[in-house]
Amino acid sequence: MLVPLSFTWLAVVCWLALRAWRQRQVLQPLKILSRMSRDETPTICVIVPARDESDNIAICVRSLLAQTIAGDRLRIIVVDDASTDDTADIVAGIATDDPLVTLIRSPELPLGWKGKVNACRLGADVAGNNAEWLCFVDADMRMHPALLASALASAVDRDIDLLSLAPRHELVSFAERLMLPCGHYTLAFCQDLSQVQSPDSDEAVATGQFMLFRREAYEAVGGHAAVRSAICEDTALARLVKRQGGKVLLQDGSKLLATRMYTGWRSLWPGIAKNLNEMLGGPARTVAIASAAVVLAWATVLLPTFSIAACTAGADAGCWAIAPALLASSLAFAFHVAGAAYFGIPLFYGFLFPLGYSAGALIALDSLWSHLTGRVRWKGRVYS
Repeated sequence: MLVPLSFTWLAVVCWLALRAWRQRQVLQPLKILSRMSRDETPTICVIVPARDESDNIAICVRSLLAQTIAGDRLRIIVVDDASTDDTADIVAGIATDDPLVTLIRSPELPLGWKGKVNACRLGADVAGNNAEWLCFVDADMRMHPALLASALASAVDRDIDLLSLAPRHELVSFAERLMLPCGHYTLAFCQDLSQVQSPDSDEAVATGQFMLFRREAYEAVGGHAAVRSAICEDTALARLVKRQGGKVLLQDGSKLLATRMYTGWRSLWPGIAKNLNEMLGGPARTVAIASAAVVLAWATVLLPTFSIAACTAGADAGCWAIAPALLASSLAFAFHVAGAAYFGIPLFYGFLFPLGYSAGALIALDSLWSHLTGRVRWKGRVYS
């Protein structure tokens, strides 16, 4: 039994590694354009929804103010989503010194709306018809001065209706370094980007961290009001745009866009749990993917161990199984060590991935329970 199991394990690891490598090739990097001439630059309004973001909002807004596009083509709207800290006061101070920045304070959350979705809708309403492009950016983003010029150039040149950019993740705490690489690997294993990004597919992929819409396309699908109750509003909006005949593209923006999404377990666990069930495709897929991730992760350790133990005990099958089992597990560890290098974290995190996938499975179960009971918690709110 160990021999066919070990060769099957080797085949699975090779397939997963090849799939992840292909996904990486599909995710095209955003080309860097240092500056656009004023005549080439369309008008753009950047909308930043913010709730309790006092540690991030100043850096985010000032990085937007440092963009290389002409000031009269840019407007920045920050929507304070009933923050309980001094987020609004920080933005108000910046707005006092720079007329490009507008602060909006969100009123009481309407029934049936999610907080971020409502904040984005309010910002878009204020922007009105004064901008050709609407850009929604999370408050924890840090942007290179060439970001907006590069994103606009890519969207215009490719005739894109919605351009979304995947940022570089800055991982500092143990929780971030253990969990986020495993989360990215899981999505890479589960999604077929070449199929999802195809114009012939009804599916779409996007990240709400950076979404650049052609205003007409945004309004044609009803804007954020059309996804008012969605937890994963980014993917829901991207699907609407694509199914209306619009062009949607996710690109790698890691050279120009960076974020630190979480600061430890206290923010990471609920942050991932709130939408993991939807990201993985619903309850059945969530259970299946979480279970498979744990089994495969620990197979990396257990299969070579059992093979060596069986061989030591005198079983010929165990001796034959050692080579494929060790080769497969070595490839799995090498893959995760390379991932640690990519994320710029200590390489030993590449050897801890079985713990990461196990913790991820617990978060997946928490996410599933929250959705089944209709109580999703995030930043002091409970959504049904």
